[in-house]
Amino acid sequence: MTDIQSEIQAHTIRLELVDEPGELLRALEPIAENGGNLLSIYHERGNITPRGHIPVEVDLEATSERYNAIIDALRNAGIKVVQAGTERYSTSVTIILSGHLVDTDLSDTLTQIRNESNTSVTELSLSAPKGTKDTSSARLQLATASGEIEETMQVVRAVAAEKELRVIEPLLPDREM
Repeated sequence: MTDIQSEIQAHTIRLELVDEPGELLRALEPIAENGGNLLSIYHERGNITPRGHIPVEVDLEATSERYNAIIDALRNAGIKVVQAGTERYSTSVTIILSGHLVDTDLSDTLTQIRNESNTSVTELSLSAPKGTKDTSSARLQLATASGEIEETMQVVRAVAAEKELRVIEPLLPDREM
């Protein structure tokens, strides 16, 4: 293995794009031009951030020098870089939501949690034994940055209260919250 290969690391960049044709391509060009190797792109056009933009997460591999050049090139191109770092999520918590999850738009609930906190939903299981018109429950595994569990839970509580859902929270040691 050469020295350059040993320096390559995975990185996650979180962007906010204007909802216009060609914006995703415009955001990916600086990555390609600066030697980034794309691993995945998460682009959900139906979601809008509180600022009215489309959230996009790009996972890529690059050396530190190339990664820094990519971030600079994105910013110089006028692309909104919301978060850039090698480790975005380092802590995981599991919660349960209960109530009229389907009627209150589960997809919107998940989007709000993701957009209003530094959180990703990594697992979801939904149970609706009497059909989607009745009370249902969902088990969510949330991945968040270390030290941000309480902030994440505040967002979950606020979204749940708005939609009249119940939250069963994890038991965590005081040092985690």
